[in-house]
Amino acid sequence: MAMLWKFMRVAKYSKTALSSKVKVRGIPTHSRHSSSKSVTSDFAATSPCSNTVELLGKSYPQDDYSNVTDKILSKVGKNLHNRKHHPLWLIKEQVKEHFYKHYLGRRGTPLFSVYDGLSPVVTVQQNFDSLLIPQNHASRRKEDNYYLNRDHMLRAHTSAHQWDLIHSGLDAFLAVGDVYRRDTIDNTHYPVFHQMEGVRLFSCHELFSSIKDGEGLQLFEQGHRTAHKQECHTMEAVRLVEFNLKQVLTKLMTHIFGDGLQVRWVDCYFPFTHPSFEMEINFQGEWMEVLGCGVMEQQLVNS
Repeated sequence: MAMLWKFMRVAKYSKTALSSKVKVRGIPTHSRHSSSKSVTSDFAATSPCSNTVELLGKSYPQDDYSNVTDKILSKVGKNLHNRKHHPLWLIKEQVKEHFYKHYLGRRGTPLFSVYDGLSPVVTVQQNFDSLLIPQNHASRRKEDNYYLNRDHMLRAHTSAHQWDLIHSGLDAFLAVGDVYRRDTIDNTHYPVFHQMEGVRLFSCHELFSSIKDGEGLQLFEQGHRTAHKQECHTMEAVRLVEFNLKQVLTKLMTHIFGDGLQVRWVDCYFPFTHPSFEMEINFQGEWMEVLGCGVMEQQLVNS
């Protein structure tokens, strides 16, 4: 089983997703806790001719789906979240410090690896198909995304990297990066913002080892989907994953915002998690959404 969460947006608050695991695959320590190299150039994009775009060292032929503007292309590669002492860098480091300190593996090394240099150029398959987002889903519209062409786009969320990171054998990771959506600029929206996302997969042993007489409990069953669980998950497993998920995120938000935080959870819907939740905190007398999360769809993990 898996749980997933994501958060952080400049001006507008994003969602986070968390996941639990079916199977643990061994990863050498040096590879589990490394991250990709960042692109540091401020001049990442050029257009040598009208029908191609050169971006981050690669050429993308334009077609009827191409709609990325020069202004947006000029933002790609700035990597503000990796610029030392930038506010986004400070928040990222604060979150990393929290996870490195409180969540350790059996050998005392950090359980979560961090990936903050993954390319913002992804395929449509990565951004949508790998997350079970239907072909006719509104989030795929050209009006809402920046497409280089029909096959490539600027990621609309850090979730675009989930499938590849899980497929590589990772079972607990944080992904950080700039994301792009065609939002109208106002006091809560900007077309370039940042997300941080976390995923954790649980084996049967990891989930039930601390439960008295937990040897007989199982992750999976042949059941029915309800508002509270997927058809393949047992209710015991879902309750434990949900408890772990909310506990982890409440501790993180307390670490960021301080003690005495008022938190409430709201049921919601995401295509790639079920059940799904949004966390809201009370800020200056108003409830403000800070993240979204849920139990990852088992179909996504199995794929």
